[in-house]
Amino acid sequence: MNFASDNVVGASAPVLEAILRHNGGAMPAYGADPLTLGLTPRFRALFEHADLSVFPVTTGTAANALALSVMVPPFGLCLCHEEAHVMEDECGAPEFYTHGAKLHGLSGPGGKIAPDTLDRFLSGLPRHVKQMPARALTLSQLTESGQVYAVEEIAALARIAHAHGLTVHMDGARFANALVALGCPPAEMTWRAGIDILSFGASKNGALAAEAIVVFRPDLAETLEFRRKRAGHILSKGRFLAAQLDAYLDGDHWRANAAHANRMAARLAAGLAEIPGVRLAWPVQGNEVFPILPAGLDAALRRAGVVYHAWTSRSLAEGDRVGEGERMIRLIAAFSTTEAEVEDFLVLARRAA
Repeated sequence: MNFASDNVVGASAPVLEAILRHNGGAMPAYGADPLTLGLTPRFRALFEHADLSVFPVTTGTAANALALSVMVPPFGLCLCHEEAHVMEDECGAPEFYTHGAKLHGLSGPGGKIAPDTLDRFLSGLPRHVKQMPARALTLSQLTESGQVYAVEEIAALARIAHAHGLTVHMDGARFANALVALGCPPAEMTWRAGIDILSFGASKNGALAAEAIVVFRPDLAETLEFRRKRAGHILSKGRFLAAQLDAYLDGDHWRANAAHANRMAARLAAGLAEIPGVRLAWPVQGNEVFPILPAGLDAALRRAGVVYHAWTSRSLAEGDRVGEGERMIRLIAAFSTTEAEVEDFLVLARRAA
């Protein structure tokens, strides 16, 4: 049983079938093929936005770093949560592609930045040539603690950021899981709430290797094509990126995948909560579960071959902590996680407890 991440599983059948279906014959290279050209109208319809631009890339790191490269100058600050993926898991790619801009992390329980925290920081930032000015805010949706920013929270943060002259980016590596959890249209969780650029994730939810930078402001899209080429993310056989995204969106396949993963996570959480000595660090809102469990149970699960990651307790609510003799872990359900896998895990956990 492997609950380490949703990027450890393969691609979904419709995505793989689309790649094979479009493998035969010749098509124009470097994104000039009909599939790639068709992505723009498709994303415009999906997001109800007539002027958005879409730039397919192969990785979430590329999507985030290239998006931020048009939002933050080399002398600027990009604000994020202190545990955000861009801060801790991208090997300095945002700083590299912005040619030296700096990431600054803000704290908050559940991996979320509170509007008051953002406002206090921006209002207290020195306005001097010696200090790097804040130029962008990036929000992770889901957060690194598996929490969802409500539409109202996104809008409040975006209003504060825009009032201080910042642009707003969303790292949507698990965008579909958050969208399903909120039950709202994509437009409501993005540009209508004040998001300027979205990293639209697909690889964690059924794609083989496909993400998209979705830009809602034409002025920010102007140089992205050149930046994407310089970064090596314009594929010569770009049709295979477009084929993945096309199949991913067909028939709401992406939402169905995310809904299944969220359901499996909820089942994991409900079963674990019934085991004595186990509690959840945060409510399960997407496809991630963060249980705090006795060290003996953790050891027994690992001996049985269950794969998952230990997790940091930095974003726990004030007053909560991982006690002596306890361990905090992360379990992630994927689009392909089965009910049998969940039940097998829970049976094992009950016996071990």
